[in-house]
Amino acid sequence: MSSSKLPQNKRLAPDNDRDISPPPLKRKAQAAISSNAVASFFTPSSKKPKDCTTWLERRPDDDTPPTLLVAKYTPENDETRVLDATVKRRKIAAFDLDSTLITSASGKRFVDDPADWKWWHHSVPERLLKLYNEEGYRVVIFTNQGGLTLHPDSKVKGPKSAKNRVTTFKQKCNAVLSQLGIPITLYAATGKDIYRKPRVGMWTEMKDDYELAESDIDQENSVFVGDAGGRTPDMKGAAAAAKDFSCSDRNLAHNINIKYQTPEEFFLGENPRDFRRDFDLGTFPFVEQENGSASRLEKTNDQDIILLVGPPGAGKSTFYWNHLKPLGYERVNQDTLKRFDKCFRAAADLLQKGHPVAPPCCCRAPLLISPQDNTNPDVDTRSHWVALARKHKVPIRCLWFRTPLALCEHNDAVRSLNAQNKQLNPEARKGLPKLAFNGFASRFREPKTEEGFQDVIPIDFEFRGTKEEYQVWGRYWL
Repeated sequence: MSSSKLPQNKRLAPDNDRDISPPPLKRKAQAAISSNAVASFFTPSSKKPKDCTTWLERRPDDDTPPTLLVAKYTPENDETRVLDATVKRRKIAAFDLDSTLITSASGKRFVDDPADWKWWHHSVPERLLKLYNEEGYRVVIFTNQGGLTLHPDSKVKGPKSAKNRVTTFKQKCNAVLSQLGIPITLYAATGKDIYRKPRVGMWTEMKDDYELAESDIDQENSVFVGDAGGRTPDMKGAAAAAKDFSCSDRNLAHNINIKYQTPEEFFLGENPRDFRRDFDLGTFPFVEQENGSASRLEKTNDQDIILLVGPPGAGKSTFYWNHLKPLGYERVNQDTLKRFDKCFRAAADLLQKGHPVAPPCCCRAPLLISPQDNTNPDVDTRSHWVALARKHKVPIRCLWFRTPLALCEHNDAVRSLNAQNKQLNPEARKGLPKLAFNGFASRFREPKTEEGFQDVIPIDFEFRGTKEEYQVWGRYWL
């Protein structure tokens, strides 16, 4: 199986017995919506024009509820429909939705009124029409909509407004797409799965929908436009500009290998601003394994404990399998034993039998131990293992994984979202909450030999895998 292949998606066609199109609006629309765009909401069913928007739902895999909402707009104009069906458009102009194509008319950050929108700039619709009609672009929209839940749990009580958000979103999108009046597909990622930007799930769906192979796409002339570009604050000039809330749009463009522009650059012709990524893949290029500088651990004792210290996703498990297991270290890991006291008893039993351990500690009849949360962040936690080593009269060594937290979160996302890849996720681990990383950071104290360690060996992260595996790991996932 190719490592760059996404899990097979389960597509859901509209149910003939269940209309998932949005119901009519119940209030007067604001000026942002033309009378034609909302006419169908107020006209009796027998006199309504054909609904040009088809709504679909898709799921990332067979075991997960639908999380991707797809709106396909097909104009009534027969000539446009025929042209769109016969011409394979190889240039892609993809856009974020909020704060890129549209913004709220009221100025509110969060809106629950489907009529509360206006174009981000008056030039937006004209520019999109030109892209499609004159420049031969396929125009699509990729938007993260984490506030939507397509199928909320009926057992979970919540405010009525939350249950109406999907309907409100559909009504707004209907109005936006109707005003444009060109064939266009909108993809809205509602979960934190493979579809969410900067992950490439929506891009893959688009290619499948339009029957485009990656080689079909004119990547040099394609573009993704979005406001999440990781831009730093700009205090120059009359109007100060705040920093962007994230870099997800720029990172999506990197992942799919097309040009990225902000709305200001694309629609207004402004110069690019400085930007910064919290985690930059450029600092971790692919290195052929035979030429890599992988950390080596010398065996200095017949029997000892090796304690692994580092945040979740730092590479401790991978290091064990690649470097400590071949040296004969037994692993004591709370991920499998569940409780700290069981880890401690298992380690003591292995030591008594003459094994080295690693918990994430390791001993020779080595022992490798992974107590509590497997991270050993503070002196108190580590002191239990130091005391165990003294009791059994064996040395204890410490491997300190100095992996930055942003990189750890990246590693965690890669392995959890690639469960089918046994090399990237050999233990089928699920994703961790942000709290797991912040919790380690708040408790962490740098390990010192004064705690009772024979030595403290710093380990810096480096990717170890095939080029195909790096093609997956070397994308932005957060």
